[in-house]
Amino acid sequence: MFCCFNNSYKITPEVFAIWTRLLRRIPGSVLWLLDTHPAASSNLRRAAQACGVAPDRLVFAPRAPLAEHLARHRCADLFLDTLPVNAHTTASDALWAGLPLLTCAGEAFCSRVAGSLLHAIGLPELVTESLPDYEALAQRLAENPPEIARLRARLAENRLRAPLFDSVRFARHLETAFRMMWDRFAGGAEPALLEVPRAPLPRT
Repeated sequence: MFCCFNNSYKITPEVFAIWTRLLRRIPGSVLWLLDTHPAASSNLRRAAQACGVAPDRLVFAPRAPLAEHLARHRCADLFLDTLPVNAHTTASDALWAGLPLLTCAGEAFCSRVAGSLLHAIGLPELVTESLPDYEALAQRLAENPPEIARLRARLAENRLRAPLFDSVRFARHLETAFRMMWDRFAGGAEPALLEVPRAPLPRT
């Protein structure tokens, strides 16, 4: 099962065309989307049918409390990100819930957020640089359940070790940055780009 719980305004015709091609190629696959508005859901079902995909292969999830929303990620196999506006908080939700996410990095900040999160969780191979590569990798993964299982296992292993969700390490690095900024100010130095040392810190 593919899913994308991004807001519907992020779904462009180009990305949606990729998704419908994947649905046509992967027998029995469905695309699980967030039900953001009845008109949006109706339009997407109509667009799917125009692309040769039965409308009922788009499954719309109503908004739900956070715990329930995170839990339902476990029912999906692969999160398909959008471009040019990536998943942001939604990507963090998917990764925290243990769902592999596939993204395509663009040039702007908003199109590189999910890629940064994947690098921070130790899954850089899920960041593609073009939509053809994104489509090809999505199909390869969908046709290879053991690879999806390996990605899930690595995600579970990295979730509490990698920098992405290590709030203690983030707080310590931020404190170090503040001290470095204060020391420059107190010493009369001009503002400058700072590089905070990447010292591994124990979790507490």
